[in-house]
Amino acid sequence: MSYVIPSEFAEKMIDAGESKVLMSTKDTLIRSYMAGAILALAAAFAVTIAVNTGNFLVASLLFPVGFCMLYLLGFDLLTGVFTLCPLAVIAKRPGITWKGVFRNWGLVFCGNFAGALTTAVFMAVIFTTGFSHEPNAVGQRIGVIGEARTVGYAAAGASGFLTVFIRAVMCNWMVSTGVVAAMMSTSVSGKIMAMWMPILVFFYLGFEHSIVNMFLFPSGIMLGGEFTWGDYLLYNEFPVIVGNLVGGLTFVGGMIYSTHYKTSPKRSVAGVGTPAE
Repeated sequence: MSYVIPSEFAEKMIDAGESKVLMSTKDTLIRSYMAGAILALAAAFAVTIAVNTGNFLVASLLFPVGFCMLYLLGFDLLTGVFTLCPLAVIAKRPGITWKGVFRNWGLVFCGNFAGALTTAVFMAVIFTTGFSHEPNAVGQRIGVIGEARTVGYAAAGASGFLTVFIRAVMCNWMVSTGVVAAMMSTSVSGKIMAMWMPILVFFYLGFEHSIVNMFLFPSGIMLGGEFTWGDYLLYNEFPVIVGNLVGGLTFVGGMIYSTHYKTSPKRSVAGVGTPAE
């Protein structure tokens, strides 16, 4: 499968982060818009499968098709740039600053949100036959998802905030592992296989992904969900973004950088060179 060893893909991660920070505003917005739109469509696809088959595992097995498509097309998700861009600063790449990283994050957020919202409107039209009928079964299900993961968290108070934050941390642990996994192979089939596994884990376990939620919750509001934009932003999107940032930067970017890019000297063997510890 043309496997790339960790020390080599660690370098690729930093190269990717540098490239994304230096990317033009136009390209950043287009690529992030399309990433949000495609991932949103994959979410609609998965919910439709779950409703029509009654089997969430089947939906989870097929959801990663959207992630694979957007990655292979070179599009950008906020969860991915959360992990990759800071590494270019930490590695002290020339001309890469935190200001540039924050600029990239802001542009990618806007692009992802616009793309996901576009798909949300399109799918709401489909689910309601142009808003002329009540939502179909899939639309009704999306409305319920939004309620449970906004006002449902709010009802639990501080425990709800802790839960949504931890779910977001674990989400980008898996999603960014998928981003990095695609760098482990130089073949398309190898990239797809490597990406598929962590994305399947995140979706089946119901972790919180900020871009997927940019589709699910606006859709839920349009389809009659009993929650507001304020509920969505306060009790889900904002804490999820923070959790996604923490999860991707620490469990994936930070860990791989620390051990595969900044590898410590090996311990010596007793009797050879300096004594072993």
